[in-house]
Amino acid sequence: HATWISDPNWCRSPHLPNGEVSCRSPRGGAHRGLLGTRCEMTCDRGYRLLGRKSIQCLANRLWSGSAYCRRVRCHVLPLIPQGRYSCTQGFFVDSRCEFTCRPGYRIEGEHSRTCLHGGSWSGVQPECSDTDPPKIRCPPSRLKVAEPGKLTARVSWDPPAATDTADKFLNVMLVDQQPGSEFKEGLHVIRYKVYDQARNRAACKFIVRVEVRRCPELPPPLHGYLICSSDGNNYGAECEYLCDGGYERKGMSSRVCQFNRSWSGGPAECVPMEFKFSVQTVGALLDQFYEKRRLLIMSAPNISDPDYQLQNIMIQKSDCGLDLRHVTVVELLGSPPRETGRIKENLLQLRLLSNNSFRISRFYFSMVLLDKLGIDRERFIVPVSSEELFSYIDSFLMEEEERERLELHRDFCD
Repeated sequence: HATWISDPNWCRSPHLPNGEVSCRSPRGGAHRGLLGTRCEMTCDRGYRLLGRKSIQCLANRLWSGSAYCRRVRCHVLPLIPQGRYSCTQGFFVDSRCEFTCRPGYRIEGEHSRTCLHGGSWSGVQPECSDTDPPKIRCPPSRLKVAEPGKLTARVSWDPPAATDTADKFLNVMLVDQQPGSEFKEGLHVIRYKVYDQARNRAACKFIVRVEVRRCPELPPPLHGYLICSSDGNNYGAECEYLCDGGYERKGMSSRVCQFNRSWSGGPAECVPMEFKFSVQTVGALLDQFYEKRRLLIMSAPNISDPDYQLQNIMIQKSDCGLDLRHVTVVELLGSPPRETGRIKENLLQLRLLSNNSFRISRFYFSMVLLDKLGIDRERFIVPVSSEELFSYIDSFLMEEEERERLELHRDFCD
């Protein structure tokens, strides 16, 4: 009996892979197989004990229980959107998993998690957020010259290309005028903005410059004025020389502002009108006034005719107003063979009444108004006041530019 009690190999020496067995025998010391020996079972770090923590060597030469060490494993980490991770020892204890994000994204939170001894992960799962702004490149700045006669220019360009490390679909916005539209003279800053899906923003800008080529301002002629198209001195503008009443143009009728910023031709002058009083035909007389002056032709049997005298007094008093309206008065007096014609104090050699081209009576006062083309426009057989006469001329015979000019100089006669 004493033998088996003291047999050191009564029970097989216990073995615990990936763990440690710590025994105490009844005889003291660390004997591992004596009857009655008690052994404590512990596992290495990273392993969990399954079975009995403590076993005893029984009389039937068997231990009172068994145990083994199973490796501790953390659950599989989920993938993070737009990112990935790599681990040092898989999903086992002390394995460290490092998280990285796709280009254009940045880690928010902890960069790594560790599998703890208890089988749980340290920290919380990080996120990959898009913090990288998109890139946008605007087209180069450009200069455009306005076309002839225009103060604007149509300017086009290709919209800028935008890229982003994270997103394929970007929202590109034009802040200013659309390409292909008309731009006014001067500098225009064109701005583009781009947003990615995370609302990161980028912007670019370029300049559109529209140049209106201009000539030096043309001075109006003495005793005349200019009527210009467009803006007056821009490339393609045409300026026409016009003369005040009593003056006629000498030189070119108009000039054009050219691309090289100079005016075509030379300046015109307004010189006093010269009438040839020695003409022999009605046509030669009218040719002198064609498109320059209107004619007011008066006729009476003699200078003592009361209607003629009254009309003559009213017309002489309104001489300045007639000049402003480009009207010349021709008086036809007397009967053949002594009929005469005159313009102010200048006698005409032409015997107008003999020809009677204007179908004017030689027996009583009458007056006919011709326009600048020599067309008979109105007849009067009783004297008319200058106000009535001017009202008719202003309403029916004057062009818009002449009316504007008249308004500017109306006070000149007062």
